[in-house]
Amino acid sequence: MSRFASRYLLLAGGACAVLASTLAVPGAAQSAAVPDFSSGGGGWTVGPAQADLMAIPGSPRPISPDPAHPLVLNSAMPQGKQPTFRIGDLANPNLKQWAKDIMKKDIDEVLAGKIAFSPRASCIAAGVPVFDLFGGGNIYFLQTPKQVVMIFDANQEVRRIHLNVPHSAEVKPSWYGESVGHYEGDTLVVDTIGLNTRTFVDNYRTPHSGRLHVSERWKTIDNGERLEVALTIDDPETFEQPWQSNVRYRRAPEPLAEQICAENNQVLFDYHIPVAAKADF
Repeated sequence: MSRFASRYLLLAGGACAVLASTLAVPGAAQSAAVPDFSSGGGGWTVGPAQADLMAIPGSPRPISPDPAHPLVLNSAMPQGKQPTFRIGDLANPNLKQWAKDIMKKDIDEVLAGKIAFSPRASCIAAGVPVFDLFGGGNIYFLQTPKQVVMIFDANQEVRRIHLNVPHSAEVKPSWYGESVGHYEGDTLVVDTIGLNTRTFVDNYRTPHSGRLHVSERWKTIDNGERLEVALTIDDPETFEQPWQSNVRYRRAPEPLAEQICAENNQVLFDYHIPVAAKADF
């Protein structure tokens, strides 16, 4: 076993590697014992119906299905119903006009027969917060004193949350931006900036600007049987006001396994397996 593997065992494999940090963040309530997101040797998963951001009372609502084009999930196929792609409701008053114009063009193409884009199906990084909505696989947590690593197995997507440090003075935009975090009692608090504009805010393909700022609060609920992330999404160029939402997960007993998206994806619809023309950095 390597020095790294012996020191930082993957929590999804059932090892108790949740370590308390000895660093402090000014103003943060740091606990000696941090929450364990290992899910008892498995991961966490969202169901197809939960692959949308949930509305929170008192907050501007997230993009939801257009009433004229209701969402029909694959689970309805046994009832003889035809599944549909997500078509967003452009009447949402919190969404600015430039974003509505981009979505309207995309929606018209999808309704005319184009396959709706999905980062999961196209083997492309999802960004934040869509990473929190990934379906068709599980999310696993690796917690160490200096960082939390979140792994989505079905596309081998990885997010890194650097603990107890401030944001960099200058953040170069990237697929998952720069995430910094700390523990507040039983909650992992994460702040993400520096997201590039090649990703979307949700599974309705809502665009965003380079000013997108996402805050997350991760904690277990229901006596540890569920995992919840509460989100605050702020992008003054895309939305009239910041807004809140949450996503809930259930336990997934499967251990972390290798699933290679590009090698296993035989039909990419209207899109292609991504090939980097140059390094991002």
